[in-house]
Amino acid sequence: MAGYTAVTAEDLAIMLDAIGVGSIAELFEAIPAGVRLERPIDLPPGEPEQAVYAELRRLAELNTSAEDEITFLGGGMYDHYVPAIIDMLMSRSEFLTPYTPYQPEVSQGGLQIMFEYQTAISELTGLPVSNASVYEGPSAVGAAAYLAKLTNKRRKVLVSRGVHPHSRATLDTLAVGYGMEVVEVGLDDALTDLGALRGALSDDISAVILQQPNFLGAIEDVQAIADAAHEHGALVVCAADPLTLGVLEAPGHQGVDVVVGEGQSLGNRLDFGGPSFGFFAATEKHLRSMPGRIAGETTDADGRRGFVLTLQTREQHIRREKATSNICTSQALNALGGVVYLSWLGRRGIVELGELMLQRTHYARETLAALDGVDKLHERPVVREFALRLDADVGRVLERCAAAGVNAGYALGRSYDEYGDGLLVAITEQRSRADIDRLAEVLAAAVAAERAGAGAEVAA
Repeated sequence: MAGYTAVTAEDLAIMLDAIGVGSIAELFEAIPAGVRLERPIDLPPGEPEQAVYAELRRLAELNTSAEDEITFLGGGMYDHYVPAIIDMLMSRSEFLTPYTPYQPEVSQGGLQIMFEYQTAISELTGLPVSNASVYEGPSAVGAAAYLAKLTNKRRKVLVSRGVHPHSRATLDTLAVGYGMEVVEVGLDDALTDLGALRGALSDDISAVILQQPNFLGAIEDVQAIADAAHEHGALVVCAADPLTLGVLEAPGHQGVDVVVGEGQSLGNRLDFGGPSFGFFAATEKHLRSMPGRIAGETTDADGRRGFVLTLQTREQHIRREKATSNICTSQALNALGGVVYLSWLGRRGIVELGELMLQRTHYARETLAALDGVDKLHERPVVREFALRLDADVGRVLERCAAAGVNAGYALGRSYDEYGDGLLVAITEQRSRADIDRLAEVLAAAVAAERAGAGAEVAA
């Protein structure tokens, strides 16, 4: 490539001698042979910058974004409107470039953001203590299970099958390192099976983990689950959808000990999978077992209001085997987007948004369930997401809808074998009544075409 000079054999020998090795092979001998690439990297010849840009743009155009189609895809990540003020503030250098506010005298802006964010999450979840964010929702679930183990020294966790599949997979992975056993509790008519939960509870259960609303969109009886768990001294962890908390009771007011969740829907874009942030709130009893860091309010020597890093598990840096968490990074920039979004909505706005989603979700659910070959998977109350059964191959129906410019939702069979005919449909304020009518039109045609095709195949 222009501007670069090839390294000669003489130059290479000088460099190897300077670091005290005799050959390239000796330099890499510490790497196990099984993970070495025993061939040159298959890269095309170098190109000028403008040619590389053109090729990257061509590849990017192969993607389809939520702005290129009418999308009803949810399952944990949602197409909400992101107001311009969020991009403006997140791109400011004082927020975009700082990392960790070890020096409060030069980090007041960042520390105040953390403090205001924690306050908003506490109010939203109904719990008194929030940290300054973690990576994302699933890792927050795993961290909550470890907090439970630190609290009661028990090693078994019960998790509802209604919890997000990614969160359950993350919990399974982290539990191996924590030395914990994960036991899944099944669903009964789309809700956590309360009878099975009570049967599985015992005095060796560390925590019960549920999701509100659950992955099928159904609203769980959080209080009943919490009461059952507390009878055996187990902690209750609830993974909550934050934007439903404008219309649903805060989990912290229903006996939940720890509320975690995915913050993407709070002012963060979809961006092909990330980044986002996870939120983590708990009762005051668990303050010192929480992962990450907590910012606090104070006054300086002149009595002026100020902010400091109040609590951080330093062991995560220097004594990892004794750490309450080895997640050192706060997703502060994405959490900034979250608190700006919540401030932009305001106390009344988040209620109005929840009510709007309720109304449009009801309209969509009833409209789609009235189509031939489409039925409700369950009759439970929902807020923003609901599950359907299709009398046709779900994958092929989705392909037909996509060809018509509509992403009809998530095929539940990808995560639940028992719901191979299931389709999960998500509603946000971005989906108008006209969009829902368009989905009904396209879905009806796709299901009818697949049913007709299946009939023709049987006849043949």
